[in-house]
Amino acid sequence: MTRPERKGEAGAVMRSLWVTLGCVSLALGALGVILPLLPTTPLVILAAFAFTRGSPRLRAWLGRSRVFGPIIEEWEAHGAIAPRYKAMACGAMALVLIASLIAGLGWWLIAVQAVCMGGAAAYVLSRPSNPGA
Repeated sequence: MTRPERKGEAGAVMRSLWVTLGCVSLALGALGVILPLLPTTPLVILAAFAFTRGSPRLRAWLGRSRVFGPIIEEWEAHGAIAPRYKAMACGAMALVLIASLIAGLGWWLIAVQAVCMGGAAAYVLSRPSNPGA
């Protein structure tokens, strides 16, 4: 086998991995619309990034989506997250932390959750808000 053939095979494997990552991210992001535990916006943005690397056709399809297209467009154009998505994300993180407290989880687990979700909330809130949203 010649070197270019190996490079083509490696490229095909990498594209498959990117598409797989995009599909998993998109599926989790779609679940995040229903489940407050999963952050929809970052997962959809990750899916768009992965599809860009693995399948321009899937990336274009996602960008045309009525549900997820605007999220991606705002992020790509302005690095922005709409205020309602910020509120939903932070509210969902707060609900998960409150549920963990009510469930009586160990203090160390609640502390890890608080640090992780606090960092995620800080990042989400630090992004600009799209003026049109």
